[in-house]
Amino acid sequence: MFKSYRKEWSFPEEITFLNHGSFGACPRIILERQDKLRHELEQNPMDFLHRTLEKRLDTARERLASFVGCSPECLVFVSNATTGVNAVLQSLDLRQGDEILVNNHEYNASRNALDYVAGLKGCKVICVEIPYPVQSKDDVIEPFLAAATPRTRLAMFDHITSATGFIMPVKELTERFNQLGIETLIDGAHGPGMVPLELEKLGATYYTGNCHKWMCTPKGSALLYVQQGKLEKIHPPVISHGWNTLRTDRSKYLIQFGWTGTLCPTPWLCIPDTIDYLENLVPGGWSAIQKRNHELALAGRDLICRELGMPIPCPDEFQGSMVTIALPPDPQLRPPLLLRFEAILQNRLWEEHRIEAPIFFWPDFKTRWVRISAQLYNSIEDYQKLAEALKKELSLGY
Repeated sequence: MFKSYRKEWSFPEEITFLNHGSFGACPRIILERQDKLRHELEQNPMDFLHRTLEKRLDTARERLASFVGCSPECLVFVSNATTGVNAVLQSLDLRQGDEILVNNHEYNASRNALDYVAGLKGCKVICVEIPYPVQSKDDVIEPFLAAATPRTRLAMFDHITSATGFIMPVKELTERFNQLGIETLIDGAHGPGMVPLELEKLGATYYTGNCHKWMCTPKGSALLYVQQGKLEKIHPPVISHGWNTLRTDRSKYLIQFGWTGTLCPTPWLCIPDTIDYLENLVPGGWSAIQKRNHELALAGRDLICRELGMPIPCPDEFQGSMVTIALPPDPQLRPPLLLRFEAILQNRLWEEHRIEAPIFFWPDFKTRWVRISAQLYNSIEDYQKLAEALKKELSLGY
């Protein structure tokens, strides 16, 4: 039903990997390309980093900008979406008494960054309660708008939520906040590659997203988009040589983010190769990849819900390539034992079945969910294996 491209990745045969959403996974051929770049860098670091890197990054940035639908002048590279969130929050001219809207689905790292900056600036963070499962766009839009006041400076929300794995109505939210004169910061950690993006048409003030997740680029490659007219006020969280630059050939925004200190830039330089490689790997290109992964995620969801006797969590329009499914309640469930923030059940799936699938407690430590991902290397048999493992482990009381 769904052709597997597993041989293009490096997974050992015994592993069933259903957790692409956490860190992504990079194809073999792109890792080989990265190795060549790293070797080239070490042959002459001065030439690579000082003389040729900026032009190389420009080429990669232009290809990525075309892929996500924005001007290259508005796009810079960061290491991950959390860095992009920090860059925006730390740059904003927030003042005591300002209000910032967030919601109860926000990724913990981004929420921590928000709370940290708000504490420094004396801002008030308003957390909007959004239910899950979500049944309509109004379940998300109305609580957000009801929380807005004349003091609201910024609304921060996910494109695709992490623990609950649903697509937020970002276009509608952005339009409504624009009408109110409220800036928007979209945490698009899962956006690039999972769903089509047209960042300029989306209209968000700021958007940051990982490339190493659903675009399958090497780890440490992500983007930050800033709307035209806002570029000069956004700075990287690490201030380096670009702060006092005398250059006038490009924006200070590009200069500052272009060099924040010595690091390995090869993940960013591999972005064009990855875009083109996957485009050519699957007949129909990226639109076919996104359609295939979406349909496989829904098929896996339906299979697991049927096997466990659980309801479908959300209408299909809210799902991309990642779905979070409720686990059957256990009246005997004791307070969960956590090991490095992972549930015992998640460890059991790995240790006993060699299945990687995250288990989340949300919104408290009583309600458990399993999140599945669908990527080109997955097949429907993977979800059958997970369903059978869950039934066995749940029957044992885990």
